[in-house]
Amino acid sequence: MTSSLLPHGDRKSPSPPSPPSRQRDAFFDNAKYLAIVLVGVGHAWGQILDGNRTVETLYRVLYTFHMPAFIIVSGYFSRSFDLSPKRVKRLITGVAVPYLVFEVAYTLHRRVSEDPQSDFSLLDPTYLLWFLCALFVWRLTTPIWQTVRWPLPISLGIAALASVTPSVGNDLNMQRVLQFLPCFVLGLVLRPEHFQLVRRRSVRILSVPVVAAALVIGWWSVPRMETGWFYRNAAMQDTGAPWWSGPVLTLALFGCSVVLSACFFAWVPGRRMWFTALGAGTIYGYLLHGFLVKEGSYTGWFQHSFLDTPLGEIGLTVLGATVITLLCTKPVQRVLKYVVEPRMDWAFKRDPGDAARGREKRDPAGTGARGTSAEPAAANAGGEKVSV
Repeated sequence: MTSSLLPHGDRKSPSPPSPPSRQRDAFFDNAKYLAIVLVGVGHAWGQILDGNRTVETLYRVLYTFHMPAFIIVSGYFSRSFDLSPKRVKRLITGVAVPYLVFEVAYTLHRRVSEDPQSDFSLLDPTYLLWFLCALFVWRLTTPIWQTVRWPLPISLGIAALASVTPSVGNDLNMQRVLQFLPCFVLGLVLRPEHFQLVRRRSVRILSVPVVAAALVIGWWSVPRMETGWFYRNAAMQDTGAPWWSGPVLTLALFGCSVVLSACFFAWVPGRRMWFTALGAGTIYGYLLHGFLVKEGSYTGWFQHSFLDTPLGEIGLTVLGATVITLLCTKPVQRVLKYVVEPRMDWAFKRDPGDAARGREKRDPAGTGARGTSAEPAAANAGGEKVSV
């Protein structure tokens, strides 16, 4: 008798479909992994440049686009940053806190391995930690770039002015923050269809002669240009070049970075590969491989004569790619998760909006009853993992 009161006889009413889970885009995970491998290889090559024109040519071409490509992807995934409490919390725990932790760790490492009197300074990022300072500043300024009418030309103007302003100084590596700013802003203004354009077969084919031309120009530039110009960490006057070369070099390097980054993205596979899952752990590989590079530098390992041979150079390249791949794996992420991606809920006020939404999920009718099916969703509402 009671079953006749049910809308479908003795069957229960179908529950509303659950929202589809967000899936990671394999293309961007592949791009992040391949870019971080190139970062590790570039840092390895940087230790054996002296008198090696072939390695320096490859190094210069690589430094033209590998960090810009990584920064473009970082900007692309920062488009939703809006200074809301949730995203500010994620910026602090995912960028500021790892910077503090690893700045201490790198300073202690240097004191143990090289200089017991090495100073600790929050304003002078050690080695590769400049990127965390830059990412913190760039994300804080995201609402500005999403508000102004011509974000990319304005950011290029700022970068050009920084390149001729020695007084900017090197606190927080601000020269790099400003000179790489256009790459981040470019990522902010890009849309999915732009990445689809560069992934066409015609672009993939065209990228081959473009990269070949870049290698020729890189070979030509070795005796004629300062390698330090590719780091973008100083004003032109500090490198001995005339001031007017700053804006020229800024625009030239940005144009070359965009072209070679497009070639890089054209060859990034869009399907799932064996390394796709490693794209979620690139920040681990980035932060950790620096200890190995620094240790090799402190102990003189890179001065070994074997590394001056072609076999040694190839072996070092393979070793750099292998090490950074291992540092991006799940076991490393599990061990260092609480340092690189801490939750730190105890350090923040609870967002009133999240609390209200949680109550609404538990009691959609406003009756005060607690719906058991909604409680797990409310409990997990703040646990979304955001890629750095």
